Amino acid sequence: MASTPNAAATVASARHSHLSHPVQAQNGQGRPKRPHDANGNSKPWKQKKTKREKNITEGSSEEVLRRDIEALLASRGFTTDPEETSGTTQESGLLPEQGTETEVEVLELSSTGDGLAMRSGSNQVYVVPFTVPGDVAKVKVFRHIPREHQTVADFISIVKPSSLRDDARIQCKYFSSCGGCQFQMLDYVEQLRLKKRVLEKAYRNFSNLPSELVPAIQDTIGSPLQYGYRTKLTPHFDGPPGFRPSKRKAAKVSFESCPDIGFMQKGKRKVLDIEDCPIGTSAVRLGMARERERMQSEFRNYHRGATILLRENTHRYPKDSQDGDQPPKEDALPPYTARTEGDDFIDIKTCETDSKATTTEFIGNHTFTNPAGSFFQNNNSILPKFTAYVREHILPPPSNSPIRYLIDAYSGSGLFTITLSSVFQHSTGIDIAADSIASARNNASLNGLGEDRCQFIAADAGELFKSVTYPADETVVVLDPPRKGCDADFLGQLRTFGPKRILYVSCNVHTQARDVGILVRAEGDGARYDIESLVGFDFFPQTGHVEGVAILNRCDQPTTENGGTEKDP
Repeated sequence: MASTPNAAATVASARHSHLSHPVQAQNGQGRPKRPHDANGNSKPWKQKKTKREKNITEGSSEEVLRRDIEALLASRGFTTDPEETSGTTQESGLLPEQGTETEVEVLELSSTGDGLAMRSGSNQVYVVPFTVPGDVAKVKVFRHIPREHQTVADFISIVKPSSLRDDARIQCKYFSSCGGCQFQMLDYVEQLRLKKRVLEKAYRNFSNLPSELVPAIQDTIGSPLQYGYRTKLTPHFDGPPGFRPSKRKAAKVSFESCPDIGFMQKGKRKVLDIEDCPIGTSAVRLGMARERERMQSEFRNYHRGATILLRENTHRYPKDSQDGDQPPKEDALPPYTARTEGDDFIDIKTCETDSKATTTEFIGNHTFTNPAGSFFQNNNSILPKFTAYVREHILPPPSNSPIRYLIDAYSGSGLFTITLSSVFQHSTGIDIAADSIASARNNASLNGLGEDRCQFIAADAGELFKSVTYPADETVVVLDPPRKGCDADFLGQLRTFGPKRILYVSCNVHTQARDVGILVRAEGDGARYDIESLVGFDFFPQTGHVEGVAILNRCDQPTTENGGTEKDP
């Protein structure tokens, strides 16, 4: 990519939608290439994982979908054992040919956000995006996977709508093409109900715990904003025709016209040109318009595909300020700038595209700055409610062993360490990334917190608790790992340290359920835990994603042979 004075794009190492929905590898005709082994024989087809999914084993989207299909078939009396299905249900040879159209009835919604549909008399489940239970949909058969009783299908139209569906709710003209959103046709209360079910299924399928050890899932806590909430988007564009990313020394190929800029088209390895994304904040949407306009004149400077960073940045002006630093009036705002007003402040919001530039945002009375390209929660509207919930539940009910200390593992730029600082005598944030620790220390200073209140440690992954001297009986640990969850080594370190209480936050409730199950089963040496509560937060309205919060308490009774305690009946 050529360097430009306003180089807002960075080379994309992988093509995926801004919500990282799994996409299928495509050939030049828009269909996946059929894989073959060394002898030329075709191999069973598997959906290609996105970059974020590649390091996820148990709890991947592929496995989540498979479990949901098995549950649907079992509920209708079908077996999923390939050895037992022959002659009992419709055979794969009678399935509609790939590329043909058919009608299916949607019976269930997978935790991936796709509808699960069937045809009368068949044990084959059709995976159909943009549908909800009760829909009768016309679909185009894409690929049959007989051994998994699965057919991947492209959505064409609704023949008979479900009572849950109201297409008048849809606020994006790209819905049913873009791979980002799944639920815009649903009432928001129904979206929250479905996300509660996602959490329920995650713990049923991946915790490996008996139901009596898993408390009832609480109602999902909704986002104050259902649109206009995302403070970060990353639209992208593919390289020019003839560009081959594998050939680094190949001659440069130029664009003849401005490329399509947007997000992945659902089910295809192709960028969908998107002018506007209504789930982005006003500043981000203005930034998207600005960057699209810039690319109209600068596209010839690019010789390969790239991702464009769009990150909201906030300048806050207190209303009672008496100095000369006053916000611009609404009619005097600079181009591509948004203005919002709270009870005590006025925010001027812009969109940053330089990944190394510093951006600022506010959560209640706390200020956070981060490099624009770094990770930070992307729904600012729910963060005050979310951090308040964590603050209210971080401590157990009054006991003889009060908790005075916090360890914030995977601390990032210090979100939990800083927003929980008033609750604890002292707190420690731990992360393996030195740049995250640098941001966290800066944020602590911005919020008036010295080392007498909190510290941040860049620790080696294998010795995360080595520098912590807090008594385990007086310590709570907050976990907020990446999508892949915690690895076995970390969970072993955690159980060896044995904090009195754990609060586990996760953007992937399936890997969270797996990890929580390990803490509760407590095989081998280390502390054992009981689950106090489970609840979801809707950080991503209009999508199938849900954030999970699990609270666990160390079980101090001796463990019996069956995994219970001496106090268990």
